[in-house]
Amino acid sequence: MNLVKWNPWREMPTLHNRINRLFDDPFFSVGPMEDDAVMGMWNPAVDLYEKDDHYMIKAELPGVDKNNVKIDLKDRLLTLSGERTYDNEVNEENYHRREMSYGKFQRAFTLPADVDSDKIKAEFKDGVLQIEIPKPEEKRAKQVTIH
Repeated sequence: MNLVKWNPWREMPTLHNRINRLFDDPFFSVGPMEDDAVMGMWNPAVDLYEKDDHYMIKAELPGVDKNNVKIDLKDRLLTLSGERTYDNEVNEENYHRREMSYGKFQRAFTLPADVDSDKIKAEFKDGVLQIEIPKPEEKRAKQVTIH
């Protein structure tokens, strides 16, 4: 039996390639944004996933009024922006801990070139914004019957 010396760095190029592929995917790239700390902004948590006939973006926006949320689409850049307003009912000196973020937010996503942008739908329910981005008919997954 031959013993092979273990090299912990052997997997590094593979990991590097996987990370590069993730960031090369145009659907998951983010649009131009300023440094959040400088802008005083926060970023809502977002899920992006794909189904047979559409892509879905879900954004957690608890405490955000639906009227304070805006979705813009220019070319292939979908921008989600808005503001969670600060509740002034509690005096500063009465806080023991403050973890919630307030103020403006903005997230931007580059959509695939082949989406049907005229049929994008959005729904805001229970603090979650869902944006459904339809795929064109020819890009939808089809099942093949096995005989």
